[in-house]
Amino acid sequence: MERTEIIIAGERERFANYGAAVEEAGGVPVFCRTGELRWGSGLLLCGGGDVEPWRYGQENTGSHDLEPERDGWELELLEEFTAAGKPVLGVCRGMQLINVYFGGTLTQNIEGHSRCGGADRLHGTRIGGGFLRELYGGEMIVNSAHHQCLDRPGAEIEVLQWAPDGTAEGICHRSLPVWGVQWHPERMRQSGEACAADGGRVFRAFVERCR
Repeated sequence: MERTEIIIAGERERFANYGAAVEEAGGVPVFCRTGELRWGSGLLLCGGGDVEPWRYGQENTGSHDLEPERDGWELELLEEFTAAGKPVLGVCRGMQLINVYFGGTLTQNIEGHSRCGGADRLHGTRIGGGFLRELYGGEMIVNSAHHQCLDRPGAEIEVLQWAPDGTAEGICHRSLPVWGVQWHPERMRQSGEACAADGGRVFRAFVERCR
Protein backbone atom coordinates (compact mmCIF):
# COMPACT_ATOMS: atom_id res chain seq x y z
CA MET A 1 0.00 0.00 0.00
CA GLU A 2 1.28 3.47 -0.89
CA ARG A 3 2.41 5.56 2.08
CA THR A 4 0.28 8.63 2.77
CA GLU A 5 2.87 11.08 4.07
CA ILE A 6 1.45 14.08 5.92
CA ILE A 7 3.80 17.03 6.30
CA ILE A 8 3.55 18.45 9.84
CA ALA A 9 4.97 21.95 10.01
CA GLY A 10 7.32 21.93 12.98
CA GLU A 11 9.47 19.76 15.19
CA ARG A 12 8.63 16.22 16.26
CA GLU A 13 9.37 16.94 19.92
CA ARG A 14 6.94 19.84 20.06
CA PHE A 15 4.10 18.33 18.03
CA ALA A 16 4.31 14.64 18.93
CA ASN A 17 0.58 14.45 19.75
CA TYR A 18 -0.26 15.60 16.20
CA GLY A 19 2.06 12.94 14.82
CA ALA A 20 0.35 10.29 16.95
CA ALA A 21 -3.05 11.43 15.68
CA VAL A 22 -1.89 11.16 12.05
CA GLU A 23 -0.47 7.68 12.66
CA GLU A 24 -3.68 6.50 14.32
CA ALA A 25 -5.56 7.78 11.26
CA GLY A 26 -3.39 5.69 8.93
CA GLY A 27 -1.00 8.39 7.73
CA VAL A 28 2.76 8.77 8.01
CA PRO A 29 3.81 11.98 9.82
CA VAL A 30 6.79 13.83 8.35
CA PHE A 31 7.98 16.78 10.45
CA CYS A 32 9.73 19.61 8.64
CA ARG A 33 10.07 23.31 7.93
CA THR A 34 9.97 24.91 4.53
CA GLY A 35 13.74 24.73 3.97
CA GLU A 36 13.57 20.99 4.59
CA LEU A 37 10.45 20.50 2.45
CA ARG A 38 9.76 16.94 1.44
CA TRP A 39 6.67 16.65 -0.66
CA GLY A 40 3.85 14.86 1.06
CA SER A 41 0.23 14.12 0.33
CA GLY A 42 -1.07 16.85 2.63
CA LEU A 43 -0.07 19.59 5.07
CA LEU A 44 -1.00 19.86 8.75
CA LEU A 45 -0.64 23.25 10.48
CA CYS A 46 -0.60 22.89 14.27
CA GLY A 47 -1.53 25.08 17.23
CA GLY A 48 0.84 27.45 19.00
CA GLY A 49 1.56 31.14 19.56
CA ASP A 50 -0.22 34.06 17.93
CA VAL A 51 0.22 35.20 14.33
CA GLU A 52 1.93 38.59 14.01
CA PRO A 53 -0.87 41.20 13.73
CA TRP A 54 0.86 43.20 10.96
CA ARG A 55 0.25 40.23 8.67
CA TYR A 56 -3.47 41.05 8.75
CA GLY A 57 -3.09 44.83 8.85
CA GLN A 58 -3.36 45.53 12.58
CA GLU A 59 -1.18 46.86 15.38
CA ASN A 60 -0.58 44.58 18.35
CA THR A 61 -3.45 45.15 20.79
CA GLY A 62 -3.51 41.77 22.53
CA SER A 63 -1.30 39.23 20.76
CA HIS A 64 1.46 37.38 22.58
CA ASP A 65 3.77 34.37 22.26
CA LEU A 66 4.53 35.58 18.75
CA GLU A 67 6.50 33.27 16.45
CA PRO A 68 7.52 35.47 13.48
CA GLU A 69 9.93 32.99 11.94
CA ARG A 70 7.34 30.25 12.14
CA ASP A 71 4.74 32.52 10.54
CA GLY A 72 7.06 32.99 7.58
CA TRP A 73 7.87 29.38 6.80
CA GLU A 74 4.36 28.11 7.51
CA LEU A 75 2.95 30.66 5.07
CA GLU A 76 5.49 29.48 2.49
CA LEU A 77 4.40 25.88 3.02
CA LEU A 78 0.77 26.94 2.75
CA GLU A 79 1.48 28.70 -0.53
CA GLU A 80 3.28 25.62 -1.92
CA PHE A 81 0.52 23.19 -0.99
CA THR A 82 -2.42 25.34 -2.08
CA ALA A 83 -0.70 26.08 -5.41
CA ALA A 84 -0.34 22.33 -5.92
CA GLY A 85 -3.98 21.72 -4.96
CA LYS A 86 -2.97 19.44 -2.09
CA PRO A 87 -5.08 19.10 1.07
CA VAL A 88 -4.34 21.31 4.08
CA LEU A 89 -5.71 21.05 7.62
CA GLY A 90 -5.20 23.81 10.19
CA VAL A 91 -5.74 23.35 13.93
CA CYS A 92 -6.31 26.38 16.24
CA ARG A 93 -3.44 28.72 15.25
CA GLY A 94 -3.30 26.76 11.98
CA MET A 95 -6.91 27.69 11.18
CA GLN A 96 -6.19 31.33 12.02
CA LEU A 97 -3.11 31.31 9.78
CA ILE A 98 -5.16 29.90 6.89
CA ASN A 99 -7.64 32.76 7.30
CA VAL A 100 -4.83 35.33 7.34
CA TYR A 101 -3.22 33.74 4.26
CA PHE A 102 -6.46 34.26 2.31
CA GLY A 103 -6.73 37.90 3.38
CA GLY A 104 -8.87 37.59 6.50
CA THR A 105 -8.38 39.17 9.92
CA LEU A 106 -8.35 38.00 13.53
CA THR A 107 -9.79 39.25 16.81
CA GLN A 108 -6.72 39.53 19.00
CA ASN A 109 -8.35 38.73 22.33
CA ILE A 110 -11.66 37.18 23.34
CA GLU A 111 -13.03 36.05 26.69
CA GLY A 112 -14.28 32.63 27.65
CA HIS A 113 -12.33 30.41 25.26
CA SER A 114 -8.88 30.02 26.85
CA ARG A 115 -7.81 27.17 29.12
CA CYS A 116 -9.12 27.32 32.66
CA GLY A 117 -7.22 25.91 35.64
CA GLY A 118 -4.70 24.29 33.32
CA ALA A 119 -7.34 22.35 31.40
CA ASP A 120 -9.21 22.88 28.13
CA ARG A 121 -12.70 24.28 28.40
CA LEU A 122 -15.58 22.33 26.83
CA HIS A 123 -18.54 23.90 25.06
CA GLY A 124 -21.18 23.05 22.52
CA THR A 125 -21.10 24.13 18.88
CA ARG A 126 -23.52 24.35 15.97
CA ILE A 127 -22.44 22.95 12.59
CA GLY A 128 -23.90 24.38 9.41
CA GLY A 129 -22.52 22.05 6.75
CA GLY A 130 -19.46 20.77 4.93
CA PHE A 131 -17.11 18.05 6.12
CA LEU A 132 -17.82 18.71 9.80
CA ARG A 133 -21.54 18.05 9.40
CA GLU A 134 -20.74 14.85 7.53
CA LEU A 135 -18.53 13.74 10.42
CA TYR A 136 -20.50 14.97 13.44
CA GLY A 137 -23.99 16.01 12.44
CA GLY A 138 -25.49 19.37 13.37
CA GLU A 139 -24.07 19.73 16.89
CA MET A 140 -20.97 18.66 18.81
CA ILE A 141 -19.04 19.41 21.99
CA VAL A 142 -15.46 20.58 21.47
CA ASN A 143 -12.53 21.58 23.63
CA SER A 144 -11.31 25.17 23.75
CA ALA A 145 -7.84 26.59 24.45
CA HIS A 146 -7.49 29.84 22.52
CA HIS A 147 -7.72 33.58 23.16
CA GLN A 148 -7.94 34.71 19.53
CA CYS A 149 -10.45 33.92 16.81
CA LEU A 150 -11.47 34.71 13.25
CA ASP A 151 -12.84 38.19 12.66
CA ARG A 152 -13.35 38.80 8.93
CA PRO A 153 -13.17 35.59 6.87
CA GLY A 154 -10.62 35.57 4.06
CA ALA A 155 -11.44 35.28 0.36
CA GLU A 156 -13.43 32.09 -0.34
CA ILE A 157 -13.28 31.07 3.33
CA GLU A 158 -16.61 29.72 4.58
CA VAL A 159 -17.40 29.34 8.28
CA LEU A 160 -18.96 25.92 8.98
CA GLN A 161 -19.16 25.79 12.77
CA TRP A 162 -19.92 28.27 15.56
CA ALA A 163 -19.67 28.43 19.35
CA PRO A 164 -22.73 29.74 21.25
CA ASP A 165 -21.24 33.27 21.24
CA GLY A 166 -20.77 33.20 17.46
CA THR A 167 -17.03 32.45 17.46
CA ALA A 168 -15.98 30.56 14.33
CA GLU A 169 -14.97 27.00 15.25
CA GLY A 170 -14.56 25.40 11.81
CA ILE A 171 -13.90 26.61 8.27
CA CYS A 172 -13.25 25.43 4.73
CA HIS A 173 -12.17 26.99 1.45
CA ARG A 174 -14.93 27.00 -1.13
CA SER A 175 -12.82 25.66 -4.01
CA LEU A 176 -9.55 24.31 -2.54
CA PRO A 177 -9.10 21.23 -0.29
CA VAL A 178 -8.36 23.43 2.74
CA TRP A 179 -10.03 23.01 6.15
CA GLY A 180 -9.56 24.33 9.65
CA VAL A 181 -10.86 23.79 13.18
CA GLN A 182 -10.39 26.17 16.10
CA TRP A 183 -10.56 23.31 18.64
CA HIS A 184 -7.94 20.60 19.23
CA PRO A 185 -8.91 17.21 17.74
CA GLU A 186 -5.46 15.82 18.61
CA ARG A 187 -6.57 16.04 22.26
CA MET A 188 -10.01 14.52 21.57
CA ARG A 189 -9.02 11.23 19.91
CA GLN A 190 -10.83 7.94 20.47
CA SER A 191 -12.89 8.32 23.63
CA GLY A 192 -11.80 11.96 23.82
CA GLU A 193 -12.29 14.28 26.75
CA ALA A 194 -15.36 13.77 28.91
CA CYS A 195 -18.48 14.50 26.87
CA ALA A 196 -16.46 15.73 23.85
CA ALA A 197 -16.69 14.23 20.37
CA ASP A 198 -14.07 11.91 18.86
CA GLY A 199 -11.49 14.23 17.30
CA GLY A 200 -9.89 11.29 15.54
CA ARG A 201 -12.62 11.49 12.89
CA VAL A 202 -11.09 14.73 11.62
CA PHE A 203 -7.68 13.13 11.12
CA ARG A 204 -9.13 9.99 9.53
CA ALA A 205 -11.13 12.09 7.07
CA PHE A 206 -8.09 14.26 6.31
CA VAL A 207 -5.74 11.31 5.72
CA GLU A 208 -8.37 9.66 3.52
CA ARG A 209 -8.66 12.85 1.43
CA CYS A 210 -4.85 12.95 1.12
CA ARG A 211 -4.68 9.44 -0.37
